Amino acid sequence: MRTNRLGTWIDNLQASGRYCFLRSEAVQATGLSAEAAKKAFQRLITNKRLVKVKKYFFVVVPIEYRNLGSPPASWFVDQLMGAMQVPYYVGLLSAAALHGASHQQPQEFQIVTTKSVRPLIVARQRLHFISKRRLESTVRLSMKTPTGLIQVSSVEATALDLVEFSRAAGGLSNVATILTELASKMASERLIAAANSVEEHTIVQRLGFLLDSIGERRLSDPLAEWLTRKKVRFVPLVPSVTIRNRQRDERWKLLVNEVLEVEV
Repeated sequence: MRTNRLGTWIDNLQASGRYCFLRSEAVQATGLSAEAAKKAFQRLITNKRLVKVKKYFFVVVPIEYRNLGSPPASWFVDQLMGAMQVPYYVGLLSAAALHGASHQQPQEFQIVTTKSVRPLIVARQRLHFISKRRLESTVRLSMKTPTGLIQVSSVEATALDLVEFSRAAGGLSNVATILTELASKMASERLIAAANSVEEHTIVQRLGFLLDSIGERRLSDPLAEWLTRKKVRFVPLVPSVTIRNRQRDERWKLLVNEVLEVEV
């Protein structure tokens, strides 16, 4: 009966278009005692009607996602980050996929935040959090999902983030491959505006080199012009790779210590 009380409340919640809630909200609405609520939640989790993301945050599992154990992270990430009281945006490979880059579907849902947050496993999904100090200066867009709106980095900001956090994006060769799909959606003036928000010019140097490597001079030339007004020094293309036997790229002031392999 107690499980039914919570189950009925969840059914009504889903009927209203909501798919996530706080534990305290459900307990207050149903009037269940702490022990009764614990048993009711566990029964619904066992029956795959609910999935627990955090001890205080639950997601409703609609029948079409019962086998997967959870709806997509995009359905609840905005409410989750609100409950965590941490600013965020969907970024890197996940943002690239939302912007139409289908070359390689991300194996995890990548979220950029201002704090160090441990990864979360939600059924078969892994939520990976990337910490970024100057998050507020990143250009973001609101994208519609079946359950509301989520914050996503703009396509130009996504390109810069992919370079800055290239290890989380599968390396610079993979980033270059993704750029072949994103480039047509990018505008040079928006790219310059996004470049003004980055903390280090080295990110722009590396992005410009990648854009050159895929033949996107429409985008790279304005970046090269932008860099002429900055104090730029030679840096390795890939910081973690030895610089021996490298070539010097004068246009981008890079020590090219890796051969890019771009999939087409």
